[in-house]
This record gives sequence, structure tokens and C-alpha cells, in this order.
Amino acid sequence: MSKIYDEVVAANERYASNFDKGALPLPPARRFAILTCMDARLDPAKFAGLSEGDAHVIRNAGGRASDDAIRSLVISHKLLGTNEWFVIHHTDCGMELFDDQTMGELLAEDLATASYTPAGWQNNSRNGGSPEGRYVRWLTFKNLEGSVREDVARIRNHPLVPRNIPVHGQIYDVRSGRLIDVH
Repeated sequence: MSKIYDEVVAANERYASNFDKGALPLPPARRFAILTCMDARLDPAKFAGLSEGDAHVIRNAGGRASDDAIRSLVISHKLLGTNEWFVIHHTDCGMELFDDQTMGELLAEDLATASYTPAGWQNNSRNGGSPEGRYVRWLTFKNLEGSVREDVARIRNHPLVPRNIPVHGQIYDVRSGRLIDVH
């Protein structure tokens, strides 16, 4: 196995040795959900003051209101009782650094990790990729506040979302750790 695998397994052993959360109920105790980015610099438990069992946290690239994110929010409400939702994007997001065409071209050339240079994204090799990336909507954006507003509006206006659920839009500042309301 890899070093990372060994570290994760060892960390889990330490965590499980004192685990006392096995009796938490399925519905989140504080009855809310957060949709946010997968960026490793964001720790929703810390910036929103969460403990295990408090809230649902749904993460994807950019914290976007994709069909799958909305699916999760609807399940969160309909079956598990959340009644307030937060859409939280963040400053310095990588989703602002490319567009659908760029990602499609990079993936068509090579599937290995690319590098970001002053000239933009570049493949480090060209060993053949797949044209399938050209058919994916990557949900990138160029305007951070605009992307939050767009996602909040998409969720609020979705036919499977009850009108009485508050949907808040915020930006997490990766430099200060603060949440900034977007109206």
C-alpha cells in the first residue's frame, strides 16, 4: 500500500479507539445543510461551528448547485428534515482558472495531472486522453459573487425545493476565515 493509505488507516485506528458517536441519530441535529467547495482549505466543521451529527455538508468542485448537489439537498430536506440551506463558495477558487473548452482540450491530450503556469493550464505530457471531457459541463465561473447568486437562485427556483426553505449565499474568505453574505 501507499504511505498515504497507511497514514489514513493509522489515523482511523486512533479515531475509532475512542469513538463515542455511534448513537447519533440519522437526521442532522441542527436541521441545516451546507453546499460548499471540495477545496482542502475549507473546513466547514470549523468555519460553521459544527460537530458530528449537526448538519449535512455537501461538497463538490466549486460548491456548485449541480443536479447531484440539488438531489442531495432535496433528500436532506424530504427524508431527513433540514429546513435551512447555505451555499458557500470561496475566494481564490480554482474553478475561476479554467473554462469548459480548456478542460476538454486538456483531457483530450492527456489524463495525467496538468500544471498551472503563467500562460494558463498546460499538460506535462501528451500520452493520449479522451474527448469525453468536451461533453461535460464543468460549472466553472469568472464572477465569484455572481456564481453564488446563480446557485442560490437555481436552488430556490428548482421545482423539487419547497419555497419555505431559506437558502443563504455566502463567500468564505480563505485569507481571513470569514463568511461574507452575498445578497
